[in-house]
Amino acid sequence: MRRAAACTNGCPKSGPCVRSSYLVAECRTQTTKKREVGFGPARALAQPMMAMLKSCAFSGIDAFPIEVEVDVASGNLPSYHVVGLPTPSVREGAVRIRASLEHIGQSMPRKKVTVNLAPADRRKEGAAFDLPIALTVLGAEGLLDLERLRGFLVMGELGLDGAVRGVRGMLSAGLMARDEGMQGIVVPLSCAQEAAEVSGIEVLAIEHLSEIVEYCRGAHIEPQKPAGLPALAPQSLRCDMSEVRGQASARVALEVAVAGGHNLLLVGPPGTGKTMLARRIPTILPPLTHDEALETTRIYSSLSLNNGRLLRTRPFRAPHHTISSPALVGGGSPPVAGEISLAHNGVLFLDELPEFQRSTLESMRQPLEDRRMVIGRVSGRIELPASVLLAASANPCPCGWLGCEERQCICTLAQIDRYRARLSGPLLDRMDLQIFVPNVQLGELRDQVAGESSAAIRERVLEARARQLHRLADYGCRTNAEMGPKATRETCTLTSAAERALKRLYEVRRGMSARAVDRIIKVSRTIADLLGEETIDDGCLLEAASYRSLDLDPGPKLPPLSTSDSSPIDSISVSASEPRSIR
Repeated sequence: MRRAAACTNGCPKSGPCVRSSYLVAECRTQTTKKREVGFGPARALAQPMMAMLKSCAFSGIDAFPIEVEVDVASGNLPSYHVVGLPTPSVREGAVRIRASLEHIGQSMPRKKVTVNLAPADRRKEGAAFDLPIALTVLGAEGLLDLERLRGFLVMGELGLDGAVRGVRGMLSAGLMARDEGMQGIVVPLSCAQEAAEVSGIEVLAIEHLSEIVEYCRGAHIEPQKPAGLPALAPQSLRCDMSEVRGQASARVALEVAVAGGHNLLLVGPPGTGKTMLARRIPTILPPLTHDEALETTRIYSSLSLNNGRLLRTRPFRAPHHTISSPALVGGGSPPVAGEISLAHNGVLFLDELPEFQRSTLESMRQPLEDRRMVIGRVSGRIELPASVLLAASANPCPCGWLGCEERQCICTLAQIDRYRARLSGPLLDRMDLQIFVPNVQLGELRDQVAGESSAAIRERVLEARARQLHRLADYGCRTNAEMGPKATRETCTLTSAAERALKRLYEVRRGMSARAVDRIIKVSRTIADLLGEETIDDGCLLEAASYRSLDLDPGPKLPPLSTSDSSPIDSISVSASEPRSIR
């Protein structure tokens, strides 16, 4: 019989094993079974060690809880496995964790290490799991007591030297920890103030892995307190409305749009100041409230765009017309917020509106109506906030000079028709104010007298917003543009003269939809708020109607867009050059 090598598997026999090779394997199996039931010299290694901490992952801008479980067991070869749908960035954390542990005098166990991120059916990405995994590895080895972290949510990326780096979504993580009834959250120092904006939880800020290890061994870490984070000030605040010359009607339209949160379309020849006007909208916007700041910062934090700061000014987003649909309204894999969500509680400006892809513009119809964006995928469904003031600019025709008295349009009716067909009727119907911006005369352009400043306009906007906030408090709305059917009927009271004017208006504008009627009433409510009136009279209603130049019945020919051309509404509307809202 062939002699086999000496058994090295803990066989109780002394000397070389004389069994055949398959009997040697059987001997190993029997010895392993003895270890499992407590026999043999390996009794201390038979019991696996396990530890668990709480962390979180993200779906859109919302956080959901994750349990980080680590099991350390003896095995033939050292190994490290992460299960629970981790992305490569999570699996690569083993290298960062191993180097970090060595820098605090510890080492990765030379055993079988299994990391489970529960629930196992949801995708986990990012490096925020480095810190909880490193701590649970030490806990599973019996080197660290994690009892002091039982009520805490732990997040942080580890550097090779043990430094704890910032991660995205800290504000959402803090809100989730509070909603789950947790005691607090352990976060990197670089984004601790963001998490500290959430009331009701403790925020432990650390810069190095050794700090939280010492905390678990009894050291003290002072919880962070809100310190008034610096604001992200947009560059557009460097300009002022006083720089605009002429364009009295367009200036008032901007004021009405901002006061009520209404969508605005500026149409006119090239170089008349459409973009200049739109880029000064942020200078007359009211400041963000604390709740609005938290809502907006959550979106920016989910994409690591806030640099650990809380937004104090309303966002102003102006994407290029080559933008794709997912980049504008949100999407991708995994889905992330788009420009319309990044402009939440602020302004989304689309310059040269007809140059955008039609499918891209059409994707905004639902979020403009519902003020939220729902993205559905096979893996799940996310909901993103999208309450924006949409401002857009466009030329009236391909050459840009239709309706201009100083220069003749060279486009054919067919070219104009094709150009305007790039914008669908349902999308234009959602524009509350549609204003023609004519050329400015040289005398006005060279006038040394400055126009009304942004500060003066902003004061009137703040007063109008305060009236709206008080009136709509019971309806869950903050501006007139957000009103639903119930709030519109109960808060927008028309005088008898206004009701007659509305009836006549509906008869004249045969192409006006029910949505257009509803939006005219909302805009007239805003004009009344600017005037300090409780009810809507016929003057407010007709001024609001004069701001919708695209509602005219097109008939066999396209309607003129110039304010100097006559239209069927002139017989019942107030003059657009002298709006009542600035009298």
